[in-house]
Amino acid sequence: MLSSLKKISQTLLAKQQSGLIIVILLLAVILTALAGSHLDKTTGKTVNNFFNPHTLMQTATDASFFAVMAVGATMVIISGGIDLSIGSIYALCGVVTAMMLRHLNIDSPTACLLGIFASVGLGIICGMLNGLMVVGLEVHPFIITLGTMWIFRGIAFVMSKAESILVPGALTAFAKANLGLNPALYPVAMLVMIAVTAAGAFYLSKTVMGRHIYAVGGNAEASRYAGLHVKRITVSVFAISGLTAGIAAFMGSAYYGSASCGDATGYELYVIASAVVGGASLSGGRGNAVSAMLGAILIILIRQSIRTLHFDQNYEWIIIGAATIIAVVLDKLNAQLTLKKAMK
Repeated sequence: MLSSLKKISQTLLAKQQSGLIIVILLLAVILTALAGSHLDKTTGKTVNNFFNPHTLMQTATDASFFAVMAVGATMVIISGGIDLSIGSIYALCGVVTAMMLRHLNIDSPTACLLGIFASVGLGIICGMLNGLMVVGLEVHPFIITLGTMWIFRGIAFVMSKAESILVPGALTAFAKANLGLNPALYPVAMLVMIAVTAAGAFYLSKTVMGRHIYAVGGNAEASRYAGLHVKRITVSVFAISGLTAGIAAFMGSAYYGSASCGDATGYELYVIASAVVGGASLSGGRGNAVSAMLGAILIILIRQSIRTLHFDQNYEWIIIGAATIIAVVLDKLNAQLTLKKAMK
């Protein structure tokens, strides 16, 4: 019995995401201990300011928009690229979808179907444009996506005239459905995050196409000599990144009830940080969807801790930046240790 428990614990600790889970749990315990409590006016019971269903669900919801995009961005990073335009794709998808639904004047479940198809479809198109320019122009993805980051957001600005566009109530009803839980709890965004993460994890680990992404990121030249279509794989990962941005844009605009060209400003930094903190190597060849989701949750918990503990919110950028640098340094040290062991 003890030996089997020992094997299980060793297996769990061996997993890449075990360290993230431990850090998240420790941070949650610290927040629970230091957040204080308040008296619930409806029940008369004392409720912890952090460890309560509403705050936990809101934290998961806030993380979901980053985490969904982090799954797609992680695939780009695993392939050896980077996508700086993902936040702008989010904004463009949200604005175009909201404007289309306003023009059609539909406020029914059909609006949800049209909205998700429009948002995801446009996201895939934007992602494919990024990938085609990267392989066609043979320019580093950093430069291409830096340019499209401004182009996509500029198009959203021109189309919307910098106005916030309301989405039909049917979309908000969908995003804020309580699914039989407490009326104040909205689990749909969290469930979408889990579904996208599961799909991403399955794609990367259980499909031939997913394994090809790791191969290209590990050594593009060797992959080309092995007969892999490197350019096609590159375009596909950018298309997947755009797809996840479209999903996040639909959920975000539906949840908040509107879309504007200023949405997701700076999200690309959070998304890339989530992937890197989750263990994705910027040199390519390593990373996974579950760790990207955990990285997003950790970053949101850092933000939550700053607010809950009433610290200056300007420290948020400092802490997240430091966490990203530390994650990259640890990744480099881990790679060096692995190389030394392989040489012995």
